[in-house]
Amino acid sequence: MARAITNQRKTINTVAAWTIGLLIFFPILWTILTSFKTEAQAIADPPIFLFFDWTTENYGTVMERSNYARFLWNSIIIAGGSTILGIIIAVPAAWSMAFVPSRRTKDILLWMLSTKMLPAVGVLYPIYLLFIKLGLLDNVYGLTFVLMLINLPIIVWMLYTYFREIPGEILEAARMDGATLKSEILYVLTPMAIPGIASTLLLNFILAWNEAFWTLNLTAAKAAPLTAFIASYSSPEGLFYAKLSAASTMAIAPILIMGWFSQKQLVRGLTFGAVK
Repeated sequence: MARAITNQRKTINTVAAWTIGLLIFFPILWTILTSFKTEAQAIADPPIFLFFDWTTENYGTVMERSNYARFLWNSIIIAGGSTILGIIIAVPAAWSMAFVPSRRTKDILLWMLSTKMLPAVGVLYPIYLLFIKLGLLDNVYGLTFVLMLINLPIIVWMLYTYFREIPGEILEAARMDGATLKSEILYVLTPMAIPGIASTLLLNFILAWNEAFWTLNLTAAKAAPLTAFIASYSSPEGLFYAKLSAASTMAIAPILIMGWFSQKQLVRGLTFGAVK
C-alpha cells in the first residue's frame, strides 16, 4: 500500500514537472515556430501551430537588413565583461562578509539588495547625463560598467551564500601554513567554491544578456546588443511578427545553447551547500 502511494506521488510529481516545464517552454517554442511562417500565417486567426508552409525567408531578410554579427559581438562583450568584472569585485567582498563579518555586515547586504528594488527609470536621467558628460553614451565599455553595477548585489549575495558553506577552519589552516590573503582567496577558497562561482557566472551572464532597459536607453548604433537588435523590428508601421520572431530566435539561440550545455554545472552550483 505504501509503495503504491509512493509510486502515485512520483507519477503526479513527474506529470506536474513536465506540465510546468512545457508551459514555461511554450512561448519560446511558439516564437521559433512563428519565425518560420509568413507574415500572413503569423497573424492568422485562429493561430496556425504546425501545419503551415515552412520558410526561412524571415531569417534571410533579417540577415540582409541587420549586421547580426556586430550585435552578437556587442552582447558577448557587454555580458561577458560585466560578469567577469563583477566576479573580480564580488569575490573579495563576499569573502570579507562571510569570513570576517562585522556588526554591520547584514545591514550592508540588505542595503545592497534594496538597490535592486529601485525602479531603473528613477536613476535613468542622472546616469544618462553622466554618460553624456563622460562621452560614454553608445559605448560598449560604459554599458558594461553599468550592467556590472546593476548585477553586483546579486553576485555578492550568491557568493556570500556559497562561501558561508565552506568551513572557516580550512582557511585558518591555510593561514597557519603561511598563506597570504591573496593565496588564501585564489588557491584555497576559489577552487572549493568553483560550483558556486560557475553558477553565479552563468546566471549573471544571462541577466546581462537579457537586459533591455539600459541597452535601449544608453545605446544607439555602435554599442547596441541583441536586445536592441530585436527592438529594431518594432516600427511605426506596426509589428512584423514573423521577422520579429526570427530576430528573437537569433538573439536567444546562443544563450539557450550555452544554458543547455552548462545546465548540470548550473544546477550543481545553485544547490551547492543545500545538503550537508
